[in-house]
Amino acid sequence: MHSIAFTVNGKPASIAADPDTPLLDVLRNHLGLVGTKFGCGLEQCGTCMVLIDGEPVKSCGKAVSTVAGKTVLTIEGLGTPERPHPLQQAFLDEQAGQCGYCLPGILVTAKALLDRNPAPSRREIALALDDNICRCGSHHRILRAVEKAAAKMREGASR
Repeated sequence: MHSIAFTVNGKPASIAADPDTPLLDVLRNHLGLVGTKFGCGLEQCGTCMVLIDGEPVKSCGKAVSTVAGKTVLTIEGLGTPERPHPLQQAFLDEQAGQCGYCLPGILVTAKALLDRNPAPSRREIALALDDNICRCGSHHRILRAVEKAAAKMREGASR
């Protein structure tokens, strides 16, 4: 067991864990952040995606020791029910999720895209979300929601 300190959703976190423990396990089982989901466990589906220092990373295969001193953002850090992030609101408005299991990974991945590129094309959105699998087939609504959120965020930034 090692003590590993990092920032998660803007708050300091320190856990005692085996350094090779998957970050997803630490988030869910040690820190109680269960919004990030376990999908395939093979870094293939994107359900477990989080942002590490602003970059989308599949947390199921990422050793917790690799985030020491870094900043992690999970879906819980994106917005709240009272104050949803523009992406969350756009996904609700567009009914972009069917079962919703993939959405935490898609939302944080979309946030990373919009942080880098506030006006992505539909193709750029699709490419950014390529590592996130939605088995319900909500892809067109997901793309529309990201476009809508990008427009809303640009509108807010220009005020």
